[in-house]
Parts: sequence; structure tokens; C-alpha cells
Amino acid sequence: LPYGAKENFWEMGDVGPCGPCTEIHYDRIGGRDASAMVNADDPNVIEIWNVVFIQYSREPDGSLKTLPAKHVDTGMGFERLTSILQKKSSNYDTDVFVPIFEKIQAMTGAPAYTGHIGKQPNVAIDTAYRVLADHIRTLSFAIADGALPSNEGRGYVLRRILRRAVRYGSQFLHAKPGFFAELVPTLVKHMGDVYPELVAHEKLITDVLTEEESSFNRTLVRGLAIFAKFADASTASGSNVISGPDAFFLYDTMGFPLDLTQIMAEERGMKVDIDGYKATMEQARERSRADRARGSALAGGVGGRLVLEAEQTDALRKTMSLARTDESLKYVWHKAQSAKVCAIFGGSNIGFVKSVEELVSKLGTDAAGVSVPFGLVLDRTSFYAEAGGQVADTGRMYMNVGSLSAEWWLDVVDVQVFGGYVLHVCVIAGEYVAGKTKEVIDKSVVVGSEVELRVDYERRAFIAPNHTMTHVLNYALRSVLKESSDQRGSLVDANKLRFDFAYNKAMTAEQIAQVEEEVQKQIKAQRGVYAQVVPLGEAKKIHSLRAVFGEVYPDPVRVISIGHPVSDLVSDPENNAWSAYSIEFCGGTHLTNTSEARAFALVEETAVAKGVRRILALTSDAALAALRYGSELQAQLVTLEQLADRDQWSLLSGNQKGSSISVFSSEVDAATISASVKHKIRERIAALNERMKKAHKEMSSGLIVQASAMGDKLAEDARARQQSFIVADLPLGSDNKICNKVLTSMQSKLGESSAVLIISKDDQKKKV
Repeated sequence: LPYGAKENFWEMGDVGPCGPCTEIHYDRIGGRDASAMVNADDPNVIEIWNVVFIQYSREPDGSLKTLPAKHVDTGMGFERLTSILQKKSSNYDTDVFVPIFEKIQAMTGAPAYTGHIGKQPNVAIDTAYRVLADHIRTLSFAIADGALPSNEGRGYVLRRILRRAVRYGSQFLHAKPGFFAELVPTLVKHMGDVYPELVAHEKLITDVLTEEESSFNRTLVRGLAIFAKFADASTASGSNVISGPDAFFLYDTMGFPLDLTQIMAEERGMKVDIDGYKATMEQARERSRADRARGSALAGGVGGRLVLEAEQTDALRKTMSLARTDESLKYVWHKAQSAKVCAIFGGSNIGFVKSVEELVSKLGTDAAGVSVPFGLVLDRTSFYAEAGGQVADTGRMYMNVGSLSAEWWLDVVDVQVFGGYVLHVCVIAGEYVAGKTKEVIDKSVVVGSEVELRVDYERRAFIAPNHTMTHVLNYALRSVLKESSDQRGSLVDANKLRFDFAYNKAMTAEQIAQVEEEVQKQIKAQRGVYAQVVPLGEAKKIHSLRAVFGEVYPDPVRVISIGHPVSDLVSDPENNAWSAYSIEFCGGTHLTNTSEARAFALVEETAVAKGVRRILALTSDAALAALRYGSELQAQLVTLEQLADRDQWSLLSGNQKGSSISVFSSEVDAATISASVKHKIRERIAALNERMKKAHKEMSSGLIVQASAMGDKLAEDARARQQSFIVADLPLGSDNKICNKVLTSMQSKLGESSAVLIISKDDQKKKV
């Protein structure tokens, strides 16, 4: 059956890959000509299969560009095919959903599912059944696959789905708090045999859903009341629209996603002012966000973004006939390398040019006097392009300056890879653009010219230990936390290493100490770091090899083994002995021996999202400094404990550095030291504070007795002299409670019409 673009042209969104499609539709009734019912929303004539010929890219301006690589995307509707095989009129009547519906009814006591839709009776209850069953499946599969609810990207999609389910269950089925996660065991039992990931991650799924639901429940009831207030106010004013600011308040303050507010509005026969909502959100973003793109080299300058899209990589490959960049030199250290300029990219607004002179000409006066970033594609490179969590190399690219006496170079500020082509982001200094050394630009920065590459190896020397120790940290976490610590991401730069991993609760102080000790042990063991490129199929067979979930690895793939040659692992891949080593896929730059890291300090362990923890750690000089500082703080603490042993509580409760517990505690909180050491110091500070609290209580009791006796004597003497006022200097320190008690006692003895002034000075705290 022929159809137009509306029915037979598939697009994933406003922009992106798309193309024509062909579909298979099925008539549940059969024995008739159902062609007129295709794409007519007839529930008995349904689409069950779709084949999309992905060949275009929809651009922001609405135009279509032919993709450099075309493919076929095909998909079948599993639930729809099941309903056909089981002769059911609805997906929800199949055994895919029935067990979940039965659990929902048993859990909530709601009326049984009847399949009502539209304006039929109990439609809200049946809709709630469908929402809960659909959403528990979506969320469980997603979490098992490594996605987690959060405030951005795919994580926010999951959070919206969960909150919609919780609202339906709570409002229409009167489910008790915590109900949603109770559906997980039923789903796992029903689908676990074909999706073993559900079985393996059942606890994680349950814990994540429980935490998310608990968090949302704290604002749900209040949010529903606020929504009702907004809706009633709009209705009273003669409007059927929830205003943009009101919808944004529900999102920003109460955690109600926009689509949830829209659904609630529709249930009241109302709408949401979407444009007003977007405008309010944009205003909030403008107030709070920093312009990160301004500081990013990839953001480019007046030439546009320095990102090679499919159109540019296709031009490099087909129009310019360029081979992908040879990156093998990135593993060679401390050696200048030569290369040839193959392409110059001025940015998304400029495209490719033959020379920097042409680029400057195209930029015109907009570039005068400013630094202009641009990209160079070379035939080969010794620069490491950002990948695998490791930041890009920086350095210089020396140009052929011909007869000019001055040596001249470009600063390489970033390196990225797109479709196998490495783009070196360089900067032309403002003085060059202004024309002061135009001759240099003319003669040196042109396609075909030779350049000398000088990587900043000193900077890389700080990055490499952080990367190698990230691998060792991954191994240590597995050793301490066992199999529940799969990697979720990492960042390795010259200052630190950051490692995200799946774990549903904070690590204990003992676990943190064990992980840190294990990494330090690996450094002291002086283990060799081995790298070898291996066919992907063979590499995957290696016992205890760790890979990042969702990451696509090349074939062949580079294997990094710490402590044992990769060749041995490949020759005997199933050997259980390999579990004692760190083995990972990795294309990064590494040390040759763990001893080169010199030191390791795990300085922070925090939560990133539900079920994901983050470790920050240091190596080399930074780690040594952190460990040394930790030792210094422990020595300071010994001094404070010695003051306590001598009952110097006035000093300890003061605000002088070197003797004050509170000042020392603040210094510890701000210190970059081992998290294990910080925990131990805080425990000892807490013990000191308890001792000081007890000592102050004892001192206060004795001082009150002594001061009360002195005050009473002064009051009695004044009465004997028939004096109605007292001015006295008493040794009460700076404790207001003690002063007030003595004052009250003296006034009661002297009489209501008396006046009493007590002066007390505290020499230690320098207070009167």
C-alpha cells in the first residue's frame, strides 16, 4: 500500500538520522480487505514490524542531507506479536502483563483490571494498572543495563517515568508508600530466565526504586495540593490554563516533570502554558548557568564549533581521499615527531580551508586582535586524543618558518578524534591575526606543509600515573566490594583521577582504608604494566577482564595488564589465577611499572546518583603531599590531646590556631588528605569534644557553687548595710548561664527593687 511521508518517513526527532520506511500491518479479524483501516487507528489493524532505510540527516533548518553511511534499522513489536499469537485483543491481556497486574491488585486491594479505556467506567484505575506495569518493566530493564535516575539526560527520563508511576499508584490505586519497588520480584521471576541481567541486578533495581520513590513521596502530597491550588485559582479567574511559572514551580521545587503536570491538567480538562514554562525555565537557566562553552576550545570562536560531523568526516574520506590519522606514535614518549598538514578546519561556520591565511580572510575583521582557535588534521600524530576518560595531550606544533630567524609555533590546546580523524585544536595569537607576522602564516600554516610535534610530556607524566592507578583502583574495589562495583565512568587528568562505580551505599571507613591500602600495596610491589593489541574475540575470553558497560571496543583491541604479560593471558585465557591482576581494555597512555606512581591517596568517596559512587584520588607528588599533610594533622591532634590531658580546656575551647579544637576541626574538614586518615582524625576530634563537654559540665557545677556562695555573701552584706544595689567583680568566666544563675540568686536575696551589676572577665578567651 503506498503512503506519503507522514506515514512512511521515520524520524527520531526534530533533527538527526531519518529515512523512508516500510511496514507490516496485521488484521486481527482477517478474511477481509482491511487496506482502508491501515494507519486509521483501528485497534484490530495494527503495525507489527517496521523497516527504516536510514539515509538522511534532518538539519536544524529543516533540510535533508544525505548521510555518508547508510543502513537499515528494523524492529518488531514484541508485545503486539504476543497478543496475536495468544489471540488477545490487547497487549495488556497477554501473559506479558497479567502476572504484574495480579501482583498490583494483591498489593493495593484495588478492583481487578478490566481493560477499560477512553471514557469507560474505572478508566483511571485501569490506566494506573497499565502505567505501573509498563513503567516497572522500563525502569528495571534500564537499571539492569546500567542507566540510573538522575537530573539530566537519560537519567532524567527514567526519573520522570518513575514519578509518573508513583503518582498513579498513590492517587488512583491508593497504594502505600514504597509499593513500586515491591513489583520487582514479580518481574524478575517472570522475565529473569530470558533477561538474566534482571536476576543479577535485582537488589540494585529494588534499592534504586525504593530510594527514588521515597525521595519523591516527601514532596508528592504537598505537590498535589499545590497543583490543586494553582488549578482552582486558574478556574476561578475564568481560565483553563496552568501558567508557565506555576508549572515551572511544580518542576523546580516539587520535582514534578512537565509531562506529569500536563497529565494532571488534562484530568481536570485544563492545559499547561508550555511556552510560558519554557520561557520561565530559560530565565532560570540564564540566572544560574555559567557559560561553559566560552571556555571550551571545541566551542571555537567566530569560526564556529570545532567538531567534525558526519558531513566533514565524509568529505575528508571521499572528497579529499584522506586516510584516517595514524595514532600509533602516541605511545612513544619524549621524542619530537614530524607530520604533514592534511586539512585545516576553520569551524562549523567556515568549513575546510587551504591555509590559515584563507581562514583569516574568511573571518575578516571579526578575528582582529583576538585568539582564533582552528583545527588541523595531520597524516599522523603523537598527541593523545581525549578518549576513555583520559584528557587530551597538549603541547606545541612547530612550523617550517623558512628564512625567518625567529622560531615559531602553534599551541595545541585540545585534541579530539572524529571518525578516525584526529583534530588538533590550535590557536593563532591575536598579534598574528592583526597582521604583524602575516608572512609566517602565509608560509607555514598551509595544507601539505610539514610540522614538528612536541607533546608536553611533562604534563603527560602526571596524567599517566593517574590512569594506571585508575586501573589498579578498579581492581582494588573488586577485591574489597566483590562483584558489585562495575565501572560507570572515569576522568583522568594531570591533577587527579576520578572513578565512578556501581554501589548502592556509601563505603565504610574500613572499606575505604582497605582499597587505599591495596593500591599502595600494588605500587610497592613494583608490578610491570603490559600492553598488547589482541583480537576482540580472544580478549573477551580472558578470565576476570574488566570492561566498561555500554562501551564499544575496536577489533582488535588493546589490553592493559598490570602484573602479568598479556601474551600469557591470551595463551591461557580461562586460568583463574588472572583474577589476582588488573586486566582491562584501554587505549590510554600508561606507566611501565606501578612503582612510577610513587604514592596513592584516596581523598574522597561520595554519591553521584542513586546506586553510583564516586572516588577522587591522587598519585605522585599530589598524593605524597596529601599523605604528608595527613601526618602533620595527626601530629597537631596529638598536641591537642596532650592539652586535654593537662585539663587546658579554656585553650581548647578558644579560637587560637594550634590550641582550638574548633579551628583544628575546620582545617581538617577543608584538608585534602587521605579519606581514611580524615575519618580517624574526626573520630578522635569527636572523642576530644566529648571529654571537653564533660569537663565543662564539671567545671560549671563547681563554679556555680563557688560563685553562688560569693554572691550570696555580697547580697547579705548589702542588706545588712541597707544598700539596694551591688556592683561586683566575680570570677565567673564567660559562661552566660553561670552569670545569670548567680545574678538571679543575688537579686532574690537583695529584693525586687534592687539593682545588681556583675562584671566577669575571661583571660583565655579575652572576653569581659
